[in-house]
Amino acid sequence: MNNYELMVIFTPVLSDEEFKAEQKKYASMVTANGDSVVAENAWGLKSLAYPIQKKTTGLYWVLEYSASSDFNEKLKIQLLRDEAVLRHLCTKLDKYAVEYNAKKRSGAKTGTEKVVEA
Repeated sequence: MNNYELMVIFTPVLSDEEFKAEQKKYASMVTANGDSVVAENAWGLKSLAYPIQKKTTGLYWVLEYSASSDFNEKLKIQLLRDEAVLRHLCTKLDKYAVEYNAKKRSGAKTGTEKVVEA
């Protein structure tokens, strides 16, 4: 089992219910394959760096999961077929990234915080 992080940008015309349904669809795809979802984080509506399909904003969603490597091809095919998905990026996490994400979720100091001088 490898650890992965999937970032998906959905089209901004989705309603809240549709956005949640899309999130649930891909999270359940991971669990239906016998793999595990580590964390989900919906960032919501953000501006894009450049227009994609004449849209300047998108609904961002990040999914961290553990899965076998052959599952990613199935997931990629589903993401490419889905018209609600503008872009996606799947990244394999090394042990340091997994540790960093776990610290970040728990609220512990990660060492990347900015020092604010009074």
